[in-house]
Parts: sequence; structure tokens; C-alpha cells
Amino acid sequence: RAQLVESGGGSVQAGGSLRLSCAVSGITYSPNFIAWFRQAPGAEREGVAGISPGGGMTKYADSVNGRFTISRDNTKNMVYLQMNSLNPDDSAMYYCAAGSSWRTWSTGEANAWGQGTQVTVSP
Repeated sequence: RAQLVESGGGSVQAGGSLRLSCAVSGITYSPNFIAWFRQAPGAEREGVAGISPGGGMTKYADSVNGRFTISRDNTKNMVYLQMNSLNPDDSAMYYCAAGSSWRTWSTGEANAWGQGTQVTVSP
């Protein structure tokens, strides 16, 4: 069955950078879209970035556009989220999710979710 495992979270000061990784395995359907989401305590889940199966098309939330970059290496079954110019509002649990259409990014409609990795940004 599909399995997604996130890593790379941690604590960083405002203005710093982190790169999150999502290891993808067991996906037998095609195409597979991958999206990153985040959720802070007491807040709704927010779609952060999404990427098409081949990596040629990406989408971003307005709140991270220009600061975050999503990418994928299909030879390694990995998806990445490079996060620059972090600020305390970026603090949240970050999840990757896999689905068969862009609805994975737009609605969170996914076939598989990872367990999440925590990102904490201090002022």
C-alpha cells in the first residue's frame, strides 16, 4: 500500500531555511500528484504546495509563494519542499499527501498521507 514518510523538520530562527523531504513508496496508480500541507494547533489544514506527476507544474499558496519551492525526483521517489525566509507563521506540522489529480492540492482529497514533520520558527 502507499506510504509517505516526511522528514527534515526542526526548529529554526526567523529568516532561516529548512528542506522537507517526503519519501514515497507503494504507489501503484498513475498519475500521482503530491502536495504539501500544514496545520498549526487550532488552525485549519492549509495546502502549501503541489506538484504534477512529472514535476513540470507546481502550485503554491499565496502565503508561501516566492519563499517555498516544491520539487520531486521520481528516480528516487522523493518529493521536497525547500522553505526559505521562514517566519513564525510558518510554524506547523507539515504533511505530504499523494493523489491522482490536482484535487489532492486543492481539496486535500488524497489516497495517502504521511505522519507529518514539525516545523517551528522562532522570532
